[in-house]
Amino acid sequence: MPDSPPLLRLNNLRVDRGVRSKRKTILHGIDLEIEAGEKVGLIGESGSGKTTLARTVLGLITPTSGTVELRGQRIDSLSTSELRAHRRTGSVQYVFQDPLASLDPDIEVGESIAEGLVVRGGLERSDIRARVADVVDSVGLDRAIASRRPAELSGGQRQRVAVARALVLDPSLLLLDEPVSALDSVNRIQILKLLGELGRSRNIAQLFISHDLGAVASLVDRIAVLYEGKIVEVGPTASVVNAPTHPYTALLLGSAPTLSGGRVSRERRRELRLALAGQTAS
Repeated sequence: MPDSPPLLRLNNLRVDRGVRSKRKTILHGIDLEIEAGEKVGLIGESGSGKTTLARTVLGLITPTSGTVELRGQRIDSLSTSELRAHRRTGSVQYVFQDPLASLDPDIEVGESIAEGLVVRGGLERSDIRARVADVVDSVGLDRAIASRRPAELSGGQRQRVAVARALVLDPSLLLLDEPVSALDSVNRIQILKLLGELGRSRNIAQLFISHDLGAVASLVDRIAVLYEGKIVEVGPTASVVNAPTHPYTALLLGSAPTLSGGRVSRERRRELRLALAGQTAS
């Protein structure tokens, strides 16, 4: 029996944006696979193409070339009606950086959490209420919070609501776009711990999108480093963090502790910038 395909496979993915002479390539030949239940960190600075990659996986951006497959099914070639049906399954969900911006300020958070279930259909109202209550419990919130509006909640509570909203559809893949960067240090630790626990208990694959390698290194199985729209390094977390093979990865590590507690020296960072400049020029 042949091996089953990975949960997500990006093959030679290219995305161009703009028109005519202003057209620019955002993603260059991206190859990346994520297995069911696997946690992968996609690391790169602002403008590297991280969010474009995530939006392409969601089907919000059509790639210029290459393929996006979910469990072996081509997502990039679906018709509009097929893509709409695919989204209703909720198999891929997105958790945004700013939960306040992603939640409707005029409706109660319980209604926001239930929205995906209502759109998908097939459940009685009582079943929807039970599903919402269960997922609110799973993210560590009091059920009474369902009757409140987003502005009444703290930043940490709002991000838990955003996670609950994604989880209610039982996704197989969560795309987490800088999910803790807008939170204080205490809430950041709590949300990252929650995401790790939920990934294990529900066997949900997670793609952590971040500029901060140190923030996700303790959570992910593998790290993919994105630089100017190209994946320049990918591998097991410990290997990438403790023995980076690309100058850009080493530069990212220069401002964050390694797993062994060390840092890249100022002199070494200068050498790495020169090496990186040479690679870019070539």
